[in-house]
Amino acid sequence: QVQLVESGGGLVQAGGSLRLSCAASGRTLNTYNMGWFRQAPGKEREFVARISNSGAVLYYADSVKGRFTISRDNAKSTVYLQMNNLKPEDTALYYCAAQIASARGTNWRAYDFWGQGTQVTVSS
Repeated sequence: QVQLVESGGGLVQAGGSLRLSCAASGRTLNTYNMGWFRQAPGKEREFVARISNSGAVLYYADSVKGRFTISRDNAKSTVYLQMNNLKPEDTALYYCAAQIASARGTNWRAYDFWGQGTQVTVSS
């Protein structure tokens, strides 16, 4: 299995940027597809972005397309989420998650391992 630790969250004004990192330990990261999810208070956990184990295939939620970029550095066992032009509605607890490489999908139930989350707060 793999252990995940997110970092990089914080408080930022609307229009600002943050870069989240997800450091993995344990099993080799390149055996997992990786995803970012977020959950705001009183709302369901929602998909943000996904990157295949090789990094070749990317998916984004429509709400973040063109503003967020997911990437990975397998040599450093780290996945990133660059968030630009942040909006107040992006405020949430952001989680990274690992999915075995043979699996597919953006539903959070399809992911096997989760970090503890990092808070992102965007002020208007």
